[in-house]
Amino acid sequence: MKTFDSGPPATFLKHFNKLPDYSPIQENFWFDWGPVLYRGRLDGTAKIMCIASDPGPTERIGGRSLVGNAGQRVQGMLNKIGLTESYICVNGFAYALFPGKLSQGIKALERPEMLKWRNAFLNKLKKPPMQAVIAFGVVAQKAVELWTGKGDIPVFSTYHPSYHTDAEGAEKKMLDDWNRVVTELRGIVTPDKNAPVDLPLYGEKFSEQDYSPIPKYDLPFGLPDWFGDDAWFRAHNKMNSVRRPSPDDRHTLTWKAPLNE
Repeated sequence: MKTFDSGPPATFLKHFNKLPDYSPIQENFWFDWGPVLYRGRLDGTAKIMCIASDPGPTERIGGRSLVGNAGQRVQGMLNKIGLTESYICVNGFAYALFPGKLSQGIKALERPEMLKWRNAFLNKLKKPPMQAVIAFGVVAQKAVELWTGKGDIPVFSTYHPSYHTDAEGAEKKMLDDWNRVVTELRGIVTPDKNAPVDLPLYGEKFSEQDYSPIPKYDLPFGLPDWFGDDAWFRAHNKMNSVRRPSPDDRHTLTWKAPLNE
């Protein structure tokens, strides 16, 4: 494996450069921060495709999908399935959707130019090694529903890794379903070489062992060593190293490094 992600190959770069114009619906997105399109293997070796809703502030700093707290949960799930490198993570939207604009976002998934671009992207990713798709959350699930090229590949729909678990029993409900997905995928997906195949399933709440740092070969060169591992922040009752201000001005991110204690 490479020690960092040097960027998309030419065939994908050409497609990325044809990303549809979001400006007609920009009021629904953190538009000024631009798109974030993928994390993982674009070389046809991915065994699982993970589709989530949209990139957050940490993803914007790293330029890769699912690298913040939520992404580290997804990485933990991939490890439990037995994958350490053979995966691809993409977004339902290339821009981050405002949570309060979910209904508008669901409708936007069907805009002809976005539907055509997104389905072509998913078709380019669906190579023979791919054995399953995980759709995290309603945006991803709608995107997969609209994907006409998915064929008979197994699709597992489950909770988004940032699902709000404040209500009593909500976290257990989420993790019970993630256990379902992990257990079923262990019977479908061929583990990566030297990957652990007997990691414990989830309990009633997330524990630190359920998270996994984002591998360096998923990230561009030059990020600090701690990027993609928010364990320090979780230990200090925070979620991510990057956050938006409150109230959100749509233009500002605050990025903090962990303290050397």
